[in-house]
Amino acid sequence: MSTVPPGTPCWADLATPDLTEARRFYPELFGWTGRVTPEPEAGGYTVFLLDGRPVAGAGPPAIPDQVPIWSTYLATDDAELVAGRVERAGGQVVVPPFEVFDRGWMAVFADPAGATFSVWQPLAMAGAEVFNVPGAMSWNELVTPDPEGAKVFYELVFGWQPDDQAVGPMTYTGWRLGTQIVAGMMPPLADDFPADLPAYWTVYFAVTDADAAAARAAELGGTILVPPRDIPAGRFAALRDPQGALFSVIDLGP
Repeated sequence: MSTVPPGTPCWADLATPDLTEARRFYPELFGWTGRVTPEPEAGGYTVFLLDGRPVAGAGPPAIPDQVPIWSTYLATDDAELVAGRVERAGGQVVVPPFEVFDRGWMAVFADPAGATFSVWQPLAMAGAEVFNVPGAMSWNELVTPDPEGAKVFYELVFGWQPDDQAVGPMTYTGWRLGTQIVAGMMPPLADDFPADLPAYWTVYFAVTDADAAAARAAELGGTILVPPRDIPAGRFAALRDPQGALFSVIDLGP
């Protein structure tokens, strides 16, 4: 069983051409330890642990020219059913559901605006076992130029309901599943991100101090894409690792 309900983010992993560097950078930034998957077919896939509990993963790219990227995984109890819903809603099945050893089933999809995401149907591995503490995943956010299209797509696929809030001149959308807000959505901010950046899902990791985490990431060879700033949820910064994979850190406060 997953540690979270179906339709909720349950895992994040990094596709990178330099696993050795990822195993250096992220443990030094977040205090993780790495556990390499023993099966040779896994290509050195590494499960990152926080105090001995899985929080995220990293593995080689699925295709040779894939850019380094963090992927959001949503829990499901039927990956095949999700694949059918994605196609009917106008999305794309990038990688059809397949079994990952005895750990679970996964699949990779793209929404109509091109944002990729994955699903995880757990068997032996539930996904992440800890959330919302420093060093663990705390938020997942869709950045898309087509929020209205996304509202239709994700409701059809996961049953999410949009919860729009005005944040200054921007509309920020919380994705509501039942009584819980499980993820978010915002339009691209032209002053922060390249204009040609396609729609994408980004992963936030909690930290105790966003300023210190951003500075530490830069010391370790990463890049500060958006310097630390205050937002309603806390203080955050958008970063790139030494290979260019985008992720964010956020201090959620007490």
